[in-house]
Amino acid sequence: MSDDQLSAEQRDARYVMHPLTDARANLQSGSLLMERGEGVYVFDNAGNRYIEAMAGLWSVGLGFSEQRLVDAAIKQLNRLPYYHAFSQKGHNPMVDLAEKLVGMAPVPMSKVFFTNSGSEANDTVVKMLWYRSNALGETQRKKFIGRKKGYHGITVASGSLTGLPVNHRSFDLPLPGFLHVSTPHHWREAQPGEGEEAFATRLATELEELILKEGPETIAAFIGEPVMGAGGVIAPPATYWEKIQAVLSKYGILLIADEVICGFGRTGNMFGCETFGIKPDIMVLSKQLSSSYQPISAILLNERVFEPIADETHTIGTFGHGFTGGGHPVAAAVALENLNILEERNIVGHVRDIAPALQEGLRTLSDHPLVGEVRGLGLIAAVELVTDKGAKSSRHPAGALGKRAAAILQNKGVISRAAGDALTFCPPMIVEKDQIDAILTALHSALDETAKEML
Repeated sequence: MSDDQLSAEQRDARYVMHPLTDARANLQSGSLLMERGEGVYVFDNAGNRYIEAMAGLWSVGLGFSEQRLVDAAIKQLNRLPYYHAFSQKGHNPMVDLAEKLVGMAPVPMSKVFFTNSGSEANDTVVKMLWYRSNALGETQRKKFIGRKKGYHGITVASGSLTGLPVNHRSFDLPLPGFLHVSTPHHWREAQPGEGEEAFATRLATELEELILKEGPETIAAFIGEPVMGAGGVIAPPATYWEKIQAVLSKYGILLIADEVICGFGRTGNMFGCETFGIKPDIMVLSKQLSSSYQPISAILLNERVFEPIADETHTIGTFGHGFTGGGHPVAAAVALENLNILEERNIVGHVRDIAPALQEGLRTLSDHPLVGEVRGLGLIAAVELVTDKGAKSSRHPAGALGKRAAAILQNKGVISRAAGDALTFCPPMIVEKDQIDAILTALHSALDETAKEML
């Protein structure tokens, strides 16, 4: 059959290799292809409408039809469609955006380095801190500590920071020097009778013991998401970040806050760092920075990080790292307009107002026979599924329950994402109560159908 006789789905199967996908399965059927978006909805090639309850990939904060972002892109394309940031060159949108971000930061920051994705940003942070350690003459200080189930990207370095086995298997990751401590998930990881603060104390002790075992002089930084996203929407237990930061401060170890998902309103504050009292040396931003209308990411550095790097670039004559599209003028212009809209429409306030409808609504499902835990805050949440509530386990292979429930939910017009056996929810931040109610109704029905099949 010639290509012009094939459906788009059949051509997808023939020509496209997808990320985070069983390639053999895609050869059989192709993928669900979206044709257009409107507000919190997306429409597939057959005209079916879905509530995109994951905002794409945790990222389309303003929904799928914000005309001001489209107009900002067109305006910039007509004025200066491309320029770079290499060799002391640049352009106005990049400068304006950097100034805006430094001004918005919840702790003092000095400079912004632009990349194209969260993965590229975290990969760049690794290189920056290796570079900084060499500049300081601390040539052993090259190790990074992340957390199991943390997600920080998929390049060789950022994939090593990540603590998810699915992103390591068959890739020979993580690289040496990338260490991982326990997941701060009280429901699943706490010992019997261990309260949240005692659990947090134990995790801080674990971190300190690892630092001492490896040698404090070998650790460059600790990286963490304020709320863990792809690992299953795991909010930290009470006092966790306070105690982790005390350990890092004791040994002079830098703190990297991965705000790629939490940033720009998702937790009910502009940044997740504000929600949990985190005072990072580096902040990594992407996704909702441009509402994902354009690929862009930003690394915010404080003076403690920047100054030794600047000294080394003066010694060498350059900072030998960068990306062709880093700080792209169209992406920067869209990001600036996105930030303007967030402020003008008080989107963060809307998140705080509407979040109880999602969080309390999901918690009404706690008594369902498949629901082990409901967790989250702001407009990010997860429902973890089990077949044995007492054991907090499933009798099916890991991930099978979540995958099946997500598929049934999708057939009911709501797109979620399974993180193992947890269904995750992260709707566009413009979502309204009637749309949240529709998500909840579809989810309840999907759980009932899943229970009939799999309990």
